Formats: sequence, structure tokens, C-alpha cells
Amino acid sequence: MRIASGGVTDLGRVRTNNEDCYKIVEPLNLFVLSDGMGGEAHGEIASAMAVETVVKHCLDIEANPAAKVIGPVQPNWNARTKRLSTAIHLSAEENPDQHGMGATLTAVWIDGAKLSIAHVGDSRAYLLRGGSLLQLTRDHSLVAEQVRRGILTSAEAEESDMQSVLLRALGAQAEIEVDVEEHTLFPRDMLLLCSDGLTRMVTEPEIAGTLQAETDPERAAEKLVALANERGGPDNITVVIVRTEKESKGWFSWLLRGSRKNLGSNGTAGGN
Repeated sequence: MRIASGGVTDLGRVRTNNEDCYKIVEPLNLFVLSDGMGGEAHGEIASAMAVETVVKHCLDIEANPAAKVIGPVQPNWNARTKRLSTAIHLSAEENPDQHGMGATLTAVWIDGAKLSIAHVGDSRAYLLRGGSLLQLTRDHSLVAEQVRRGILTSAEAEESDMQSVLLRALGAQAEIEVDVEEHTLFPRDMLLLCSDGLTRMVTEPEIAGTLQAETDPERAAEKLVALANERGGPDNITVVIVRTEKESKGWFSWLLRGSRKNLGSNGTAGGN
């Protein structure tokens, strides 16, 4: 399949610094997003370190397939899934705890029709297929866990003052537990990675509607960020969108591939 992607990160309307970070590595079809925590410059540093460390290890792993796998793995996982999980574990090891500093991390790696996802925290990954939006990740937050246990309703969780309390994040524990999954992709699927600056302001039906109405990933990301800002933009907002298309066998596909040889793109405050 052919992959099209785009990403936007924005300061929002209230914050004075952007603690979100993302990276798109087109040659690997690797997409990584992180939301930093800690205030002042700490969150910016934590998210940038998390993203760059994961990307570096994924690039290194491609060059050295025999590299050691770190962390628990399932025997049925494919090689890229194991390596993506390893990269996040290495990120946690190489960026040791610093007081008041941490980050979420959500990463997807596409290999043909195979999708690998690794995730820590409450930044999310969604799949839009046939008009239905499915959340692929599980929030590692206190209120999400209370909803899962029946202590809170979803409506009560949305109003809770404890929404920012995370049970898992890079830098929060000496050893990190990473959620890892594999999925199969089909042509015309759309993937969305986002920080909670989007999901706290924009509902899932609105997200699905925007993705259906605007199939260009970059423009769709811009529209979702603008919508979050229209609602007040109290937090940083980062959106990465990936669209899959059936690979064309004609001469035009060679022109498309030849025009997209850059290493990738990334985002910090204000955009790409």
C-alpha cells in the first residue's frame, strides 16, 4: 500500500510553551508522538528526548537486525513490533528519571499491511475504517482506570479534575510497562495519533466527521487543531494522520515515490 501522512502541533490558546513533540519518518513509515509533563522547559525536553530516542533506535535496528530485543515480547509478534517495543524500553532506560519530568509516548510502525503500535500514557491512536472510529490505545490515566472499573461514568470522567493524573508514563517509574499490539491495515484506512489537547476539546464523532470530510492528512490535521483552538485551546494540540491507499502500478506511482525521499518531518511549538 501507498502511505500519505501529515502532522501539526500547536501551542494552543493558553499555554506559553509547547510540551508536545512528534516525528514522521517517511522512509520507515514510522510515526511517533509524545506529550511532555513537568512544566516550564521540562515537558519540552522530556517529549523531545522520548521521540528522538525511539526514532534513533528504530533507525539503528533497521541497520542492525540482530540487535538485542529488550522487554517482554510475544512469540507471535513480527520483527518490527518487537523492535518498536524495544525502542520504547530503551528510551525509558536511556532517559533516567528526573524530578517532575516525564512524557507519554505513542508510536506506530507500518510494514506493508501490518501495523505495529506501542504506547505509554494517554496520548491516543485511532483507526477510521468505513466511517467507524476505533480507539486502538488504552489511556493509562487514573480516571480511565476508574471508568474501566465502574467507579466513574464516562461523563463523570470528562468532568474530573484528575484527568491529568497518569498511572504510566516515561520517566514516572524505574521500569515501564508498554502496551503493544498488531493490526492489519486495508486501503483507505486512516490512522490518527493525537495528544489529549485534541481529545479533551473535540468529540470522537467530530473527529470521525473531520477525517471523512477531509482525506488529505495534512489538511485534516490542521482542521482538527483549529477546532480544538475554537473550543478554547487550553492545552497544546498535536495531531498526526496517516492514510493508506492501494499501491498504483502505473508510471505515476514511480513519480510519487521519487518525490518523497526526505528522511522525515517533526514538530514542536507552532507547527512542522
